[in-house]
Amino acid sequence: MQDYLKPMEQVLAEQGSAPEGLGEQEAAKRLVKYGSNALAEAEKEGLVKRFLKQLADPMIFILLAAAAVSGATAAYAGESFADVFIILAVVLINAVLGLMQESKAEQAIEALNKISAPTAKVMRGGHLMTVGTSDLVPGDVLVLEAGDAIGADGRLIECASLKVEEAALTGESVPVGKDTDALAGEGGRDVPLGDRRNMVYMGSTIAYGRGRAVVTATGMNTEVGKIAGALAQAEEGKTPLQRKLSQLSRALSFLVLGICAAIFVVDVVRMGGNVTGERLLRTFMVAVSLAVAAIPEGLAAVVTIVLSIGVTNMSRRGAIIRKLTAVETLGCAQVICSDKTGTLTQNVMTVVEQSGADERLLATAMALASDARLEAGQAVGEPTECALVNCAAKLGLDKGRLEEATPRVGEAPFDSMRKMMTTLHRAKDGHIAQYTKGAPDEVLKRSTFMLSGGARVELTDALRDRIMAENKRMADKALRVLCAATRDWDEMPDNLEPEALENSLCYLGLSGMIDPVRPEVGSAIVKCRTAGIRPVMITGDHRDTAVAIARELGMLQDDREAITGAQLDDIPEAELPEAVSQLRVYARVQPEHKVRIVNAWRNQGKVVAMTGDGVNDAPSIKAADIGVGMGITGTDVTKNVADMVLSDDNFATIVKAVEEGRRIYDNIRKSVQFLLASNLSEVLAIFAATLMGFIILEPAHLLWINLITDSFPALALGMEKAEDGIMKRPPRDPSEGIFAGGVGASVLLQGTLVTLITLAAYFIGHFIEAGEWAMVNSHDGTTMAFLALSMTEIFHAFNMRRVNESIFRMKHQNKFLWAAMGASLVMTTAVIYVPFLRAAFGFAHISPMEYAISMLLAISIIPMVEFEKWIRRKLAR
Repeated sequence: MQDYLKPMEQVLAEQGSAPEGLGEQEAAKRLVKYGSNALAEAEKEGLVKRFLKQLADPMIFILLAAAAVSGATAAYAGESFADVFIILAVVLINAVLGLMQESKAEQAIEALNKISAPTAKVMRGGHLMTVGTSDLVPGDVLVLEAGDAIGADGRLIECASLKVEEAALTGESVPVGKDTDALAGEGGRDVPLGDRRNMVYMGSTIAYGRGRAVVTATGMNTEVGKIAGALAQAEEGKTPLQRKLSQLSRALSFLVLGICAAIFVVDVVRMGGNVTGERLLRTFMVAVSLAVAAIPEGLAAVVTIVLSIGVTNMSRRGAIIRKLTAVETLGCAQVICSDKTGTLTQNVMTVVEQSGADERLLATAMALASDARLEAGQAVGEPTECALVNCAAKLGLDKGRLEEATPRVGEAPFDSMRKMMTTLHRAKDGHIAQYTKGAPDEVLKRSTFMLSGGARVELTDALRDRIMAENKRMADKALRVLCAATRDWDEMPDNLEPEALENSLCYLGLSGMIDPVRPEVGSAIVKCRTAGIRPVMITGDHRDTAVAIARELGMLQDDREAITGAQLDDIPEAELPEAVSQLRVYARVQPEHKVRIVNAWRNQGKVVAMTGDGVNDAPSIKAADIGVGMGITGTDVTKNVADMVLSDDNFATIVKAVEEGRRIYDNIRKSVQFLLASNLSEVLAIFAATLMGFIILEPAHLLWINLITDSFPALALGMEKAEDGIMKRPPRDPSEGIFAGGVGASVLLQGTLVTLITLAAYFIGHFIEAGEWAMVNSHDGTTMAFLALSMTEIFHAFNMRRVNESIFRMKHQNKFLWAAMGASLVMTTAVIYVPFLRAAFGFAHISPMEYAISMLLAISIIPMVEFEKWIRRKLAR
């Protein structure tokens, strides 16, 4: 049986303790037995190991293979090893960028340790002592006062108006009132953490009152410790982009091996009986050329850099990305599971409705009959009382000035049994003004008058019914309703007991308060729905409050779409996927419920985002495809385990992140399509030339094109602005491949077109040089083919600005692409015309006419692809 179901005397006996606490020797023995009251720390990976993990990627292996191929080529030809160093530099930059972004990957357990209080007050041998929190042991008796952080889990054995702030654990925005009575479990069912009124937990704080509790759990056995354990066990899956690029890397690896083997076999067969070492070496080098042509050396670097730039852009918009690949995950998010308190709402109790004959007198009564105070214009104290003091301040009634004018001279403190608080204040004329606030039904029981039209009138049954109807109207809107009343005394009463003070009261009115929604959240949720994203609320707060907030935000239309954690427990695992698709609000949930909900969506193949700010959100944030933590109100635990942190705690920032994620994925896909079409054209050109018996381009030429000429335009494509209507289309299917939507067919067609242009340039160059069309090696042909291929790919990058639409309809320019074209043009021209570079690459000094012909051939790719797009648009219609 759980401790909260047992009488406190039984819990004390089972813990071998007493109200005066443990003896020093017994406490020392238990510290040895149970260990330090601290959370287990995660094993940290060393810098070298984390760096090597960055290299454990198929695309990196391909780059390293390219370096080996380039080195073999350079050694064979006696040329420079510059290409090898270029590729290795690309690998190094890629790994360093990834390491920098993920250097804080596993700090969640450390953050959990930080939330526990460093010291605690305990009874040891009947004496009050202060000990380090790490020295607390089961059986210790904690002494709790307002403002104290709770250092361990415990069962309350003494309680006086105690309220505990448990938002970080339960998500409930209002401090929880506590008592010492044993709870009654229903049919053996576990009582939700938020309803365990006789328990206190590590990581919570005392908001009001005082009490004592016997420690029942320390370290990893506490509720926070259980969260830490769940956090350590939660698996982190790959993002959709990681999965797709891994698949592409594997496919390219097999393609490279297949191409090399095929061309080697074809050439050997063609040799017949004339196989010599020299011819075998030449055949091997042709195969090497094909391998270099097939490998998009710049792809990994381009993707990493585009993601890095996306990270920078998103940070400027309030979203801090902790992992590069997480940038695009929100772009295909289909479900956003959001915490309520502090995420959808402001986590600040606020008076939103008042009902009374005199609004200023009602606000004065509410402010004075509270212990909250104003500091630098903001209320400090228990959240409900802060709301009342802030409400008065908005009416120009400063709590400090009110108390200066009418100082408090007596009080009857709040008590959870009578549900009221009364204060007495001396006015300037000497009479005593009494203000009472509390639960409406309790205050009305003790009221005989009410204020109406500036005068006191008798409080009839009809008026009471009207007031209670108003109370119900506010409560139905999930408002926390308090009632205020007053009473005047000619002089200070002798008896300050509540029974003597709280009668013959004059009713002043009702104040309704709630943790209000963030003003920008409503429109953000509308945008989510327009973008095909389903918002889901998961909160530890009460069902009525959650439903009211969800209705205000437009998250649900039918109350049947909301359930509690206890009801969720009754749903069998097999039926859960279907159930979650019908639900939009979950209330009174515990951490394990959140993980279960997230996993139910993920088991349906949905990409799930989970937002939150409390410790209780951490396991589900880690379990989700992308975890989103709050930067201002969020705990360190949440921030460190999240993939993305909102620096402004603004739910609308998630929508901006979705848009940015979609833009980045679109641009990466354009870059991938551009690079693959370019590499395919190189493969086809080499393969065709080999079959026809001549060498069109050397491996060094291909490496130059892949690493220099291709990479700049590919990076520039990553800078493209979002396409029109990007947030009006549904999320892409996470199982959708890189080549979906006709991309594969376009790569084949566009690669073939570039190949034909390259071959045409070679033959024209050979004809100009030799005056014939013979299929033999030609310096002019190779030089014109190199120039044509380089510039065709650059012009083709402009085609890729819009995959389906005409680029001539675009209203903005990509200055980065123009700069890339200029840089590539200058470097390509320099390689041909600067003597020592021309000699290094084995090019000919072509004439201005040959240069112009190559450029005209290159630019022809634009009308060709425009025609292809037009055909596709016609077929789509």
